[in-house]
Amino acid sequence: MLTSLAFLGPAGTYGEQACRRLAELNAAQQARFCPQPTIRAVVQALLEGAVDGAVVPVENSVEGGVTSCLDLLWQSALSPAGALSIQQALILPIRHALLSDGDMGQITEVLSHPQALAQCASWLQQHLPQALQLPTSSTAEAARLVKGSRFRAAVASRQAGLEQGVAERAYPINDQAGNCTRFLLLRRSSQPMAATVSCTSLAFSLHANAPGALLQALQMFAARKLNMSRIESRPSKRELGEYVFFVDLETSSDSTSASTLVAELQQDLEPLCERVAWFGTYRVNDDTVLP
Repeated sequence: MLTSLAFLGPAGTYGEQACRRLAELNAAQQARFCPQPTIRAVVQALLEGAVDGAVVPVENSVEGGVTSCLDLLWQSALSPAGALSIQQALILPIRHALLSDGDMGQITEVLSHPQALAQCASWLQQHLPQALQLPTSSTAEAARLVKGSRFRAAVASRQAGLEQGVAERAYPINDQAGNCTRFLLLRRSSQPMAATVSCTSLAFSLHANAPGALLQALQMFAARKLNMSRIESRPSKRELGEYVFFVDLETSSDSTSASTLVAELQQDLEPLCERVAWFGTYRVNDDTVLP
C-alpha cells in the first residue's frame, strides 16, 4: 500500500499531475504527497525512506530521455542497497500554457524547465523572438517566479497558473500536439507484478568497447522475438567512449510468462555484459483523457 509519494514540485507541476493519477490507479488517493525541488531529491527521499514511492519523468515524446532519471536508475543499481524498482508507468499528455501578469508586448524573459522550453521552441521563436529564455527547476517553479511581474512569463501547465494566480496569455503553446511524457512510479524493492504487464526495463554495460559486443547483446532480444520500444545510451562516467545502454522491451503477457522470460533473458545476457540491471516488468497506463 502506498502511503506517501514524492514528486518534482512545487504544486502544479506535471509531476504532481502524474503523481495524483498514479495514486488513483493504485487506490492510494489518501497518500501523503511530498513535493521535492529536484529529480535527484525525489529519488533521494525514496532511498532514505522518507516516502515509500517516487514519481519521476523518464521520457518525453519530443525531447527524448530525461537523462537525470536514467543516471539515477543506474546509480541505484550500483549501490549496495540494490536497484530501484519500477512498479508502474503513466503516459501523460503535456499541454503547455504561457503564463504572465504582463501583456505579450511587455514580456522580455520566459522561464521554465529546460525540457518545457525546448518543447515550445518554435512557438516562442515565432511569438517572443527577443525574449531571453531562463531555465528553472520545474515548470511550476517558473510560474511562482513570474507571479506579479509585467516583463516575465512562464511556460507551465494551466494548473500551475491557477495554483500561483498568474494569468494565462496563450494555450496550448507546445510545438507538437501529441506532446506527452512517460512517468515512472518507483519503489525501493520489487513489488508483486500486476496480473497483466506490458513493459520490461533494464540497463546493461559491456565488458569492453569491442566490435560486435553490442550486437551480441541485442541479438538476445531478437532471438526471443522481443521488440525494443526504446534503446538509449548514457556515458558510464568512468571513461570516454564507455556507455550504459537502457532498453525497454514490449512484454505484453501475463505476469507468470513475463517472469519466466526475464529469467531466461538474464541467463542470456549476463555472460555478454559487465553488468545487467533489471528495473522491473510492469504495466503502462496511457492516459489520453487529461487536458
